[in-house]
Amino acid sequence: MRASAAALALILAAPAPAQEAPASAIPWLSDSLANRGAAPRADEPEATPLTQTDVTVSSLAGTRRDAVGLLPVALTGLPRETFAGSDPARLEALLRAQPGGALPAIRELVLMLLLAELDGPRAAADPDRLFLARIDALLEMGALDQAQALLERAGATDPAAFRRWWDTSLLTGFDTRACDAMAANPGVAPTLPARIFCLVRGGDYPAALLTLDTGRAIGAISAEEDLLLAQFLDPELFEGEPPPPAPRPMTPLAFRLLDGIGETPATRDLPLAFAAADLRPTTGWKAQIEAAERLVRAGTLDPNRLLALYTERRPAASGGVWDRAAAIQRLDTALLSGETDKVADALPEAMARMRDAGLLVAFAELYGARLARLDLPREAAALALRAGLLSESYEAAARGAAPADPRDAFAAAIARGEMPSPPPGVLPAAIADGLTGDPPGDLSRLVAEDRLGEALLRTALMLEDGPGSDPQDIADALAFLRSIGLIDTARRAALQLLLLA
Repeated sequence: MRASAAALALILAAPAPAQEAPASAIPWLSDSLANRGAAPRADEPEATPLTQTDVTVSSLAGTRRDAVGLLPVALTGLPRETFAGSDPARLEALLRAQPGGALPAIRELVLMLLLAELDGPRAAADPDRLFLARIDALLEMGALDQAQALLERAGATDPAAFRRWWDTSLLTGFDTRACDAMAANPGVAPTLPARIFCLVRGGDYPAALLTLDTGRAIGAISAEEDLLLAQFLDPELFEGEPPPPAPRPMTPLAFRLLDGIGETPATRDLPLAFAAADLRPTTGWKAQIEAAERLVRAGTLDPNRLLALYTERRPAASGGVWDRAAAIQRLDTALLSGETDKVADALPEAMARMRDAGLLVAFAELYGARLARLDLPREAAALALRAGLLSESYEAAARGAAPADPRDAFAAAIARGEMPSPPPGVLPAAIADGLTGDPPGDLSRLVAEDRLGEALLRTALMLEDGPGSDPQDIADALAFLRSIGLIDTARRAALQLLLLA
């Protein structure tokens, strides 16, 4: 009787469209990441500031969720009105269009925008629209910890926010806390299978079975979900049978259910948000390294975490990840020994391996400052200088450097804040124009209209192809970053454009 009452209470407490996503939510999780929003077209008319729309009025005692952040203004240096004059729908479209392979300096800038404490758009009829778009952008970047912290600070008591918090908690390992929150407020449960999962996690198998049977009877559970939940509830009953097929698209709950029956899906081809699940120590070493590489490449995992994995043990094979781990181990050992000849021998392969994997900037963050202090032979010294220039210590690395290569000399001058004539080539010329010229008028007008955030997101799209971006876009983007005081971002982006080409 107790089990029956508990199960029926959970079912009846859910909103009528129990199996539908909240109207305000994008399809979660795989759908939202696979179907990226399109960027505003180049010929699309510029959005005008909204002045005649309904304005949401909030109590002075409260704070709108779209103004909640993790980074205070004193830390970011951004004005509180960064988003104030923008149309929330356009901001959402720009966030959805952000490239996954952006320059590291630009990824950091976008991440700062997503986490900053800034006033919400004045014209927002729905004050949650930008907030939810920020959360979704963080999850697309694989920034699960940041998304979870932002959701918890802002509050995730409504279905749209709870659904995101629930999915994030499943992937970060905090599902027990999420289940406790669902038990306290069952009306926010994302799906009926989610409630069944929580009943099992809480040890109430009779209620879970009854809820599953009820879901079958009312047609609220698909055949695919039925098979997966049944095996999760009683794995021994299906012993010797093939595992249930992995659903497409994969969801965090399906991932956890498959994990629970010992059929953990590979995350390599899943959206980036799933990669965090492979960082658990119970996962194989190779899978941990591959997941860490994906997240470091996206700028949402500390490169030191990847270094710890690379050097954890001796590679068991060759090729791909193993070759990178072996090259990093060899360089790391040489640096610890202090023998410059060994460093000079190990450095070329380590840098080549990391460049091929799209991890050269992460490599520079790990080793650039240390390499810049060594007295290395000429060829190794040139590589060490490039690593230093790609690191956060680029100014120190460039101090006193006089490389023979014209491009390296130009890069060192940029790092020192100088601007000599660029070497031949379209890219160096575009960079020089950007670091000396005036910003484009359209972006400057956005700043005057309290739409700086919109301008920065557009700037990020202008550089989405890295060194292959349109030269005029490169010049305009760098000039704009300089004009608003983001000198360090402009220099780092210029150095990355030049040295990653």
